[in-house]
Amino acid sequence: MTADPRRSVPRTDQVLGDPRLRAAAGRLGPDLVKQAVVAAQQRARTGEIAPTEVADAAVDALPAQAASTRPVINATGVVLHTNLGRAALSPLALDALVEAAGATDVEFDLATGARARRGRGAIAALAAAVPAAEAVHVVNNGAAALVLATTALAAGREVIISRGELVEIGDGFRLTDLIESTGARLREVGTTNRTKLADYADAVGPHTGCILKVHPSNFRVEGFTSSVDVGALAGLDVPVVADLGSGLLTREPLLPDEPDADTALRAGADLVTGSGDKLLGGPQAGLLLGRTAVVERLRRHPLARALRVDKLTLAALEATLRGPKTPTWRALHADPDVLRRRCDALAAALHGTVAAEVVTSDGAVGGGGAPGLTLPGWAVALPTAYAVALRTGERAVVARTERGRCLVDLRCVDPADDARLADAIRAVAVRTVEADEPATDRA
Repeated sequence: MTADPRRSVPRTDQVLGDPRLRAAAGRLGPDLVKQAVVAAQQRARTGEIAPTEVADAAVDALPAQAASTRPVINATGVVLHTNLGRAALSPLALDALVEAAGATDVEFDLATGARARRGRGAIAALAAAVPAAEAVHVVNNGAAALVLATTALAAGREVIISRGELVEIGDGFRLTDLIESTGARLREVGTTNRTKLADYADAVGPHTGCILKVHPSNFRVEGFTSSVDVGALAGLDVPVVADLGSGLLTREPLLPDEPDADTALRAGADLVTGSGDKLLGGPQAGLLLGRTAVVERLRRHPLARALRVDKLTLAALEATLRGPKTPTWRALHADPDVLRRRCDALAAALHGTVAAEVVTSDGAVGGGGAPGLTLPGWAVALPTAYAVALRTGERAVVARTERGRCLVDLRCVDPADDARLADAIRAVAVRTVEADEPATDRA
């Protein structure tokens, strides 16, 4: 009688006694390690691996970290790629995250031993960055900032908005649905392409909570168009909320059509909302800047507690505001000549491994900012099949496919990662060659 091979599979406690797995349990947690062991035992029971290989298979299956989120190299040329987490944090912001991971004075005055305003350092840094703001507040994302504003100012009342600014962004998210969820009623004025001051003035009445001016950041309407600026709306004696979306705090010459908080406030906006993880180049956060009476009304609203920002975000935001130029700024302002030299060096490093050609490449701002604006640059063109292989490699690289080619755009790639990027491409080339080799007879 043939012995049941399942009897040869080592017991779970025996496998967990392997020194490598004991060390991993301390780093990743015992549950994650046990899951890897059980999966390896099952592979042995089905004959996929030998019973003696169970411990090795479990070790090989362990993730590098407990969280499933994987770091990637953004080689798309899109600076604020929403699906890749938008803004890459600066080294200073990363250090601040680590420092804030334990107990901190986020809401505590060390000098007096009394409670202090939450995140006062980040609040002070944001106020200093936009002197035109009388007061500022921070919530957990840009949509939360708009929800808090419309709830506090217009719940049960009307929000006046131009039909040309009824925006839908990614994943079917509609601004109209967001506002109506607060209990406010939308009062649409004007047409898709033309809205005039008289349209707003005729709509203002006793039921008006605020006028909402939305920057349509992910599309453009051209041709026979007209809109009303914040300055003109401010003369209607109704609270004006300007939702900028991109979080640009001050004028940026590279983005002449992108509205900024400083200009909107000086023009008369009562409140400006925006995101922290877009053009500001910081962590995900909702920024609220404006008149003291309005900001305080929002800050003291019960909903503000539910939208409160955490200590890690506050630390990273303050470091972003006080620190040097961010990776977002550097990617936006990348010198095309420097990008060309880096691409030439990458192509040279790949010579003899894969057909790599240096080509022109237009980058984009992304994240719903500066629609239609192109950022001239360069990329390394590879065979189109490399796009999938690079994404699924040991160090994930996300490039883009265009006209039957895989384009590796270096605009958003840290120069310190150029060597790792070359290694990742070479690893794909090796796997491709191995896959193309004909099978050999095995006697």
